[in-house]
Amino acid sequence: MREGTRFTENVAGARLRQAADDDVKAVVDLVNSAYRGEEAKKGWTTEADLLDGQRVDAENVGELIASPDTVVILAEDTGSQDLLACCELRGDHGGDAYFGMFSVSPLAQGRGIGRAVLAEAEGQAARVWSARRMTMLVIRQREALIAWYERRGYALTGKSAPFPYGDERFGIPLRDDLEFVELAKEL
Repeated sequence: MREGTRFTENVAGARLRQAADDDVKAVVDLVNSAYRGEEAKKGWTTEADLLDGQRVDAENVGELIASPDTVVILAEDTGSQDLLACCELRGDHGGDAYFGMFSVSPLAQGRGIGRAVLAEAEGQAARVWSARRMTMLVIRQREALIAWYERRGYALTGKSAPFPYGDERFGIPLRDDLEFVELAKEL
């Protein structure tokens, strides 16, 4: 565990902890099931109508877990220890932290686990990296997800980034107008 990193126990029926090397497969399975395919359609925050293919792979997740400037936060069911949610939290030492790879199991959505993971990430960004602001990129067409973040204090910054068309590590686009928009929140 990185210096200064601490986790809240038993939040919204889940135990929060930092991912380790042996969590890679479970994280890949969770993220891909939350974003792609038929399983993702059981939740409200799917990208399955926008993208096909994978969302992440084992190499990408392994690199995130090993990175000294990144923490992958996991939420496990306190009873079964099933993985319910995860996120990537990256410090850039310039006053901002980046929040990404946020995934909640489609079957666990609506229970407050996502709010708990987001709050933990915000708290850690402020504590561990003295971050003053949290940023993230969201696909512009994900209006319901953007509205969810806005209800939690995030706002569109006006910045955008192109979708990486042609790089199947991020999925296979089902439309030709995808782009990312940046959201931010002062911590």
